[in-house]
Amino acid sequence: PYSHQRCCPTAAPRPGQNLESTLGLSIARQGLCPNHHITTKRLSNHIIELLDAFVSSGQIDAAVRDTCYDLIRKREQRGSTAFGHGVAVPHAKHSSIDTRLAAIGISHTGVEFNALNKEPVFIIFLLLSPEDRPEEHLDAMEAIFGQLSQQTFRSFLRQATSVEDVVTLLKESDAQA
Repeated sequence: PYSHQRCCPTAAPRPGQNLESTLGLSIARQGLCPNHHITTKRLSNHIIELLDAFVSSGQIDAAVRDTCYDLIRKREQRGSTAFGHGVAVPHAKHSSIDTRLAAIGISHTGVEFNALNKEPVFIIFLLLSPEDRPEEHLDAMEAIFGQLSQQTFRSFLRQATSVEDVVTLLKESDAQA
């Protein structure tokens, strides 16, 4: 019921237009969702929206999306991937994924993420990685945490209102790296 097109209309599909950031991730423009249009604060709907971005960009198919959702849900049941400062980094590894993929969702109203500090999450940085390359997954997590631990980066990301705002911020952070 929550299609990527409905929830993220600013990110119209443009196959083949991915960003390569210094984080070493393939980030599709469709995976940049600065304005979540889901009115519920349920985590599952936001995760589905970001996974649908991978499907609409052609990076994964629907069956892989469903499996990744299950993996992420199970991971969140073991412990929240929210690490404070209004940020969460849900992640999964899957055998059908051959490159690290990322999607960024920004909720201006906050999402219940079962964070240890009980605070809502405003930035969701979803990571999918190849199952057979765990070291690349850890490298990506380290790079993501490095960026998201910077207060200035988080502030500008939360202020983003368009895909172009997010693209500009990512390019600027790449240039400073």
